[in-house]
Amino acid sequence: MTTKYQNIRLEIAGSVATIVLSRPKQLNAISAGTHEELRDALDCVENDKHVRCLVLTGEGRAFCSGQDLTERNVSDRSKLDLGASLEANYNPLVRRLAAFPVPTIAAVNGPAAGAGANIALACDIILMARSAYLQQAFARIGLVPDAGGTWFLPRLVGLKLALAMCLFADRIPAEDCERMGIAWKVFDDDLFAAEVAKHAAILGAGPTLAYRLTKQALMASGMNDLPAQLDLERDSQRQAGRSRDFMEGVMAFREKRLPRFQGD
Repeated sequence: MTTKYQNIRLEIAGSVATIVLSRPKQLNAISAGTHEELRDALDCVENDKHVRCLVLTGEGRAFCSGQDLTERNVSDRSKLDLGASLEANYNPLVRRLAAFPVPTIAAVNGPAAGAGANIALACDIILMARSAYLQQAFARIGLVPDAGGTWFLPRLVGLKLALAMCLFADRIPAEDCERMGIAWKVFDDDLFAAEVAKHAAILGAGPTLAYRLTKQALMASGMNDLPAQLDLERDSQRQAGRSRDFMEGVMAFREKRLPRFQGD
């Protein structure tokens, strides 16, 4: 099933949903209309009980070049409030992706710059085409990294590397992203689509409840001390242990076959 919007495209095939940023002439720059459509598409995905993995990618040669700067009227500085756009659009999007109930993959098929890079970081897993790169481009136009960049980057690469990436605003090639622990894997461009599909299919057939509880536990770990995290693991394991997927996993192990998880 494919749903076409003006700025994005939603494709659902089996247990995998794919949201494609679809403004290739603008390198998939994000407009206010894009945000509105993303909210609707994410609602559709979250309400579809058959979907167990979400892929976010871009059409054409870019993943996302960030905010569409043609929407910014900078003629009167006194009336310009970029924080309002963050509060209304980017921050809710990043929060939603970070807490999304099924695993999310950012399939970075090409350049991901500015907010586009940080939207990718908000996803659970980043896969990158070899020609792709990430760029914290904000300093090049006199801005501060937003869309969660100042939160995700230090946790992924450490404070000093995060500072260098933001202050120099250099392009970080896919191979370096993999080496630094930002990207899970990098694939040659001609193999990229097939590898993304393969990884999405794995997550789409996995134990969705266990994935969700694992994601919640890892996200909470930075704010918990060890006793609190052990308590969270205990409570999460109680919930997972009552799932049908756990019973199926045990039966499959005993019968020496692959499990057939249903996601609950």
